[in-house]
Amino acid sequence: MHSIPSLIALAAATMLLVACAASDPPPGTAGENSVKEPAKVADATAPVAKAYQKPTEAELRKRLTPMQYKVTQESGTEPAFRNEFWNEKRHGLYVDIVSGEPLFSSLDKFDSGCGWPSFSKPLKDTEIVEKRDNAHGMVRTEVRSGVADSHLGHVFDDGPAERGGLRYCINSASLRFVPVEDLKNAGYGEYVKLFVDAGVYAAEKTMTTDTIILAGGCFWGMEELLRGIDGVLETEVGYSGGTLDNATYEQVKKGNTGHAESVRILFDPDKISLEQLLTDWFFRMHDPTTINRQGNDRGSQYRSAIFYSSEAQKQAAERAKAAAAKSGRWDKPIVTEIVSAGKFWSAEGYHQDYLQKNPGGYTCHWMRD
Repeated sequence: MHSIPSLIALAAATMLLVACAASDPPPGTAGENSVKEPAKVADATAPVAKAYQKPTEAELRKRLTPMQYKVTQESGTEPAFRNEFWNEKRHGLYVDIVSGEPLFSSLDKFDSGCGWPSFSKPLKDTEIVEKRDNAHGMVRTEVRSGVADSHLGHVFDDGPAERGGLRYCINSASLRFVPVEDLKNAGYGEYVKLFVDAGVYAAEKTMTTDTIILAGGCFWGMEELLRGIDGVLETEVGYSGGTLDNATYEQVKKGNTGHAESVRILFDPDKISLEQLLTDWFFRMHDPTTINRQGNDRGSQYRSAIFYSSEAQKQAAERAKAAAAKSGRWDKPIVTEIVSAGKFWSAEGYHQDYLQKNPGGYTCHWMRD
């Protein structure tokens, strides 16, 4: 049997052992030079992991500026307010200058007034390593990149409460900024969705385009007016409406090839419809009441014509022609041909963008009221 004093001593020792166990940090808790792994949040749309890696020492010496090397490899600090991204307001990603690993998003950037880029949190699923920093007579929490172990800066608990209360104070020299519009080409296309969902960037869409061929006299003046229309993407002058293959200017100017000087127009129907293009522009930029003539130019190569490539284009052309006839702008019948498009032969190089190359050159086209 144990004596009463021995039982009391045993109980005291047991209590002390329990207290010490409770005071030990649980596995994974940050302490002196310990690593605190960020919480992982399951996300079906999370970006696919890529093989980012740290270059060799020789490569780092070659690729990094002295300040970038000092900050990332020697835990240096760049001057406040005299660094690249402290006042950057564009949207995009901030990646490790060493490895290219994505670290922060502009969506989490805020102006803390400290003179360095400040973020409320890292990107989801990004590994940011935290270490206790006792340098300079103070206790701080250093943050380093997970892949390349680059020194980034420090994290403090004085950030905006509505954003979680943290402030990641990061050196610009440790970062490379990739604007949102460049993410896809830079290999970070999977992150575009973040900015689309936030409403700060429009999702890319496949542009719908259409093409129409128009003739209305000398193609120099027509092209110059057409090229300035919002929604017109490209213009090209050439010859269409005849049967002669590989038509040239020397042949067409004789007036016996059946071809008309024409402009092939690539346009965005979401910005300007074909009917609007014809009504508001084509039937105002030339005189559609003269047969085989426009200004001083005479011959069938100068006739007014719309060369359609679909039934929808044909109907739009007929409606636009009827509207022009009722507009009161013309006191004679409109003679514009509406015919199915044949082969289009591109004109010689010196005819393309002629009035751009020769300001003040000949034209008989202008916009009528």
